[in-house]
Amino acid sequence: MRENIDHAEEACRLFAEGRNCAQAVFAAFSDVTGMDRELALRLSSSFGGGMGRLRQTCGTCSAMFMVAGILYGYSSENDIGEKTEHYRRIQQLAGEFKEKHGTISCMELLKNLNVNTDPVPEQRTEQYYKVRPCIRFVRTAAEILDKYISEHSTERDRQLYAVLP
Repeated sequence: MRENIDHAEEACRLFAEGRNCAQAVFAAFSDVTGMDRELALRLSSSFGGGMGRLRQTCGTCSAMFMVAGILYGYSSENDIGEKTEHYRRIQQLAGEFKEKHGTISCMELLKNLNVNTDPVPEQRTEQYYKVRPCIRFVRTAAEILDKYISEHSTERDRQLYAVLP
């Protein structure tokens, strides 16, 4: 991870600019994943609002899981140990988020607001940002992911991140 990026601040900035929760977290880690920012925004665009505003898994968690997949995921079809380790990692990340906010469900996180599954997104107004707790979830997910990456980076990872654009 490049030391000059504050991923939590970057994720909050992206969210405040109008990106959805998943885009904000996933794109904030473009420096770590090596993914082009535009591609990161497109790839994560489907996960906002708990998967396309279906209010399922919080988009910030989906973004954490996607970054973890890029950095630590598996590609073999038959390595049960590798799959188990990765699923353990995802459950750990989800558990940390749940510990802070009680759930990873978008609908439950927003239970005190009148939210629905209408595909039309709400306008990002001053009032929207005043009542929406989502920026807290964006910050939490980025902080959890930063902590995990720093605790699990190897020398090879540090060398890779140092040369990313």
